[in-house]
Amino acid sequence: MNRSIRLTLFALLLLVVLVFGMAVGRQVFLVGGQEPEPAPVLAELNTYVYDQPRDLVEFTLLNEQGETVTRESLRGRWTFAFVGYTNCPDICPAAMANLRRTNQLLSKELPQPDYLLVSADPEHDTPEKLKAYTDFFGPNFHGLTGDVDTLRSLAKSLSAVFVHREVDGDLLVDHSGHLALLNPEGQLAAVIQPPHRPEALVEAFERIYEWARDNRLGASS
Repeated sequence: MNRSIRLTLFALLLLVVLVFGMAVGRQVFLVGGQEPEPAPVLAELNTYVYDQPRDLVEFTLLNEQGETVTRESLRGRWTFAFVGYTNCPDICPAAMANLRRTNQLLSKELPQPDYLLVSADPEHDTPEKLKAYTDFFGPNFHGLTGDVDTLRSLAKSLSAVFVHREVDGDLLVDHSGHLALLNPEGQLAAVIQPPHRPEALVEAFERIYEWARDNRLGASS
């Protein structure tokens, strides 16, 4: 084989490699750079899912064990968060009972979330009282208490509010009734409005988790 033929074959080989490389690179670019699927529409489940999860405000509070908790403490798992208080006569016990039933219905193949009561009445909700309250519902039920302004700021970043008022000398607490679903990055992923049916909560969580997993939006746990 003379020199010119060898050069021609070498050039053809380089061309084949270049074309193959461009094809592979284009495929990788398309797969890696494609637009993520939009958030699922779960209106029938009273649920709004954010296309881009929202960061929570920075905070330092106490949990039911009296341990310091920050925003970073919420990373690593899914969490259903609820703003309420232990002396609540109606909304909170119903919400917590629905969450306990949701926890029982969840498939073991799904990530097992935590359930978090963010106190709207820190004057009365000491860590000890929160522990007695949350322990009734299960080992993965927890509470947060502390400075009222910090709690109010955290509630706001959960799209919730609470207001204190006095009626005949008694403290009443008006507060939002929705659930906030946090992803394993500690971000607000969805808001679930009442009424809360455990079966619907299970379906909403499963669909949000699968969407987040497929789009790699903080669904690693």
